Amino acid sequence: MLVLLPPSETKSDGGAGGPLDLDSLSFPELTPLRRKLADALVTLAADVPASLRALELSERQHHEVHRNAALLTSPTAPALSRYTGVLYDALDAKTLSKAEKSRADKRLAVASALFGVVRAGDPIPAYRLSGGSSLPGIGTLSAHWRPELEPVLKDVDELVVDMRSGAYAALAKIPHAVTVKVVMPNGKTVSHFNKAYKGRLARLLATAPKEAANLSGLVRTATAAGLTVRQTGERSVDLVVTD
Repeated sequence: MLVLLPPSETKSDGGAGGPLDLDSLSFPELTPLRRKLADALVTLAADVPASLRALELSERQHHEVHRNAALLTSPTAPALSRYTGVLYDALDAKTLSKAEKSRADKRLAVASALFGVVRAGDPIPAYRLSGGSSLPGIGTLSAHWRPELEPVLKDVDELVVDMRSGAYAALAKIPHAVTVKVVMPNGKTVSHFNKAYKGRLARLLATAPKEAANLSGLVRTATAAGLTVRQTGERSVDLVVTD
């Protein structure tokens, strides 16, 4: 099983790992485009005003440009601890046992505007780049990622649970993936609980002793743990807010 998470705009600082080694990341087919985008982001960072415009940042966010400038030399940390925010707080990776972390490293991956997709344990630096961004001399990221990323994800021969948000789902279609929508008991889509509930489901699927092999297995695993999940189609489920 591969549970594909959205990234977060916010990221932790520092890390105990050495500088970024693109060749060490999972899905090596993506390395050439990763290198092209990393180089472009570092070059762009030399022009702070241009970076702020391209990345749609405010004047108070110069530190994000400084992060990009140091992209190739700053320390790295596992992706699962690099990304922060509501979803990752709910997933709460720091409290996983050794066995749970081992399962999570195999089952979890994060969509990324810069790296395409990385597995939970892949060492990455802090950076700033959004899925909907357009870089000078590069153009829109979706135009570059779709032809590279879609074949890689299409070849994932296991259950794929797609929790990506819109801008990251646009980077690659995954027709065989199961999609997750967070809803109220009446079926109305919600935004307030969306990330927290997806984080809870991600933790459950990533750490369950028995890995879900199909959609029915996903529903059984979630239901047994107390979550309310309704199958809504051949490849879709609703995750119902009960709090």
